Amino acid sequence: MKTLRYELADGIATITFDEQGSPVNTMCLQWQGDLAQAAEQAAKDKAALTGIVLASAKTSFFAGANLKGVMRSQASDGPRIFAEIERIKKSFRTLETLGVPVVSCLNGSALGGGWEVALIGHHLIATRNPKTQFGLPEVTLGLIPGGGGITKMTRVLGLLAAQPYVLESQLFGPEEAVKLGLVHELVDSDEQLRTRALAYIAAAQGQPEASQHVWDRKDYKMPGGTPSNPKLAGMLSVAPAVLKQKTRGLYPATEAALAAMVEGAMVDFDTAMRIESRYLAGLMTSQVARNMINTFFFNMNSIKGGHSRPQAVPRYKPKKVGILGAGMMGSGIAYSQASRGIASVLKDVSLEAAEKGKAYSQKLTQKRVDKGRMAADKQQALLSLIQPTASAADLKGCDLIIEAVFENRELKAKVTQEAEPMLAEGGFFASNTSTLPIGGLAQASTRPDKFVGIHFFSPVDKMKLVEIIRGAQTDDETIARAYDYVQALGKLPIVVNDSRGFYTSRTFGTFVMEGAAMLGEGIPAPVIENLAMQVGMPVGPLAVLDETALSLSVHVLDQTRDDFAKEGKTYQATPGELLVERMVKEIKRAGRAAGGGFYDYPAGQKKQLWPELKTRFEKADAHYKLQDIKDRLLYRQAVETARCLQEGVLTSVHDGNIGSIFGIGFPAWTGGALQFIYAQGVDAFAKRCAELAAQYGAGFALTADVIASLKQHQPVY
Repeated sequence: MKTLRYELADGIATITFDEQGSPVNTMCLQWQGDLAQAAEQAAKDKAALTGIVLASAKTSFFAGANLKGVMRSQASDGPRIFAEIERIKKSFRTLETLGVPVVSCLNGSALGGGWEVALIGHHLIATRNPKTQFGLPEVTLGLIPGGGGITKMTRVLGLLAAQPYVLESQLFGPEEAVKLGLVHELVDSDEQLRTRALAYIAAAQGQPEASQHVWDRKDYKMPGGTPSNPKLAGMLSVAPAVLKQKTRGLYPATEAALAAMVEGAMVDFDTAMRIESRYLAGLMTSQVARNMINTFFFNMNSIKGGHSRPQAVPRYKPKKVGILGAGMMGSGIAYSQASRGIASVLKDVSLEAAEKGKAYSQKLTQKRVDKGRMAADKQQALLSLIQPTASAADLKGCDLIIEAVFENRELKAKVTQEAEPMLAEGGFFASNTSTLPIGGLAQASTRPDKFVGIHFFSPVDKMKLVEIIRGAQTDDETIARAYDYVQALGKLPIVVNDSRGFYTSRTFGTFVMEGAAMLGEGIPAPVIENLAMQVGMPVGPLAVLDETALSLSVHVLDQTRDDFAKEGKTYQATPGELLVERMVKEIKRAGRAAGGGFYDYPAGQKKQLWPELKTRFEKADAHYKLQDIKDRLLYRQAVETARCLQEGVLTSVHDGNIGSIFGIGFPAWTGGALQFIYAQGVDAFAKRCAELAAQYGAGFALTADVIASLKQHQPVY
């Protein structure tokens, strides 16, 4: 056996999970065979057994399924996968129904399949550690817990109480696990686990209930009742509709998880387990699961593992960071830094403006203090790390200074020249620009090699993504330090090369401008907005333009025209850009902050589309296909992402996928803008793009170079 050890001594069978050549234990094929063998051996040894101990030789208890296998699966693999899942469960069942107490010794995290392995135990003992996590994250990867996780959690907690852990993949630590009744005792160190396990087994002799799960006992009743309970029945009848409202029907795993919970609660334990296996086998062969595993597991691990970070540079964390500009962005960055223990100097033109920026952190933390989620002294400690100032002298000694002033080249140059001399020895300077090329901004710096783009997204406290932009002269050390700084904030860094709009702003611009172009073609605004939501975008393109301000888009357009003119070229504005320009300059509707744009914002009521859009833009004879509108909104972004890859703006697939989902809200079910292409195949994608380009313009055209680049970067599992 290559993944576990089975040892029998003094009546105790110890199964130690220890997959060779792997830092963690996984449910690989070898493990499935080894577990079946260990379960058979335990059954043969039954007469000699007083108990079974499940333990791990790794730093975590068990990591879960082998996801590379899922990435290789096809629709025809369903029956084989179903048989594999059932085989694993048979081994689990053999161990837990032998009639001897089974104790799981949890020396670290147990997630997904790992938590299901832990649940074999009648008694769970965990080491106290705030970093340890338990739970079932499968739904976030387009799968469901299929190794008994749904059936067992529902039977222990009840249908309603289990929902956050099954449907929403809520994780929990050892302390919470005890409160939930899922873990039975905690110890202070891993060394104490076995001692306590043996003590439990010794005390359990002659007590049949100690070697039985609650659901196997004759007097078992489901907490909160079964689906036939009138109180539950009423809620369950509307649950699918509520779920559909959340998932828009794009995430089959959530629906399958709810179905397995409810259907399983109506039948006996073994039938419930089989229902769960069937749903999982169906999902494991689905494209949505492959999309989500590719991105939320493999791509995410590439980001966390620093695959886009220059490797030769030692790890770094700045102690003191200066921020220029205490507006929404600057105050959000200050909060993010202070909440991670980084001292922040928040500078604006007046002390009053800087104080107002600090007050944002006060407001955010006060909500948590009021709800009892943060102690008042912790709040004070956080706020004390933010120093508001109007004086550049207070920036002296900063390891990093970030300018977050208005998108204006001259203003950015002025504040750069004022603040840069204050940097500590070896410090570096960053611009939080969303569109202006870093090479141009770095001209104001005396050290362009230590000048980098660090593009945060608004609101900074909620948005996980940060785009790091490498200028032509930015050196590797600066990129690596920027990467480490972003990770120190608990955020996700992607690294891109310099260009106008970089990756995220450039691609996001195509989404909103495609929406505006459709409006200009006479397509009704509600159709555009609703179809964007139906494909999984968080909001419609016209709503987003209002939030980010139509005037900002026009400002960027004017700046682009000027830049082109300086190079002796003429910028060809797109139909969408021209429509937005008309909205601002002619119709005087500049967006939400200016009182209204595509939407009206009546006080105390929900926003609504501006009625005049119908009279000014809608055309009674406009012909449109709903599928074309959906495709235009997604394909246009995917085409721009592919162009960024070919041009070298993006240097990796994982940066493109994570950047598109976390930066611009590309639908998670697709796995990101590049996975959206790879899921359907590059050739099929190119064929559809050619059809769209013929009807809707050059925005959808793919060159041979772009197609070749997509094929060259395609991941293989």
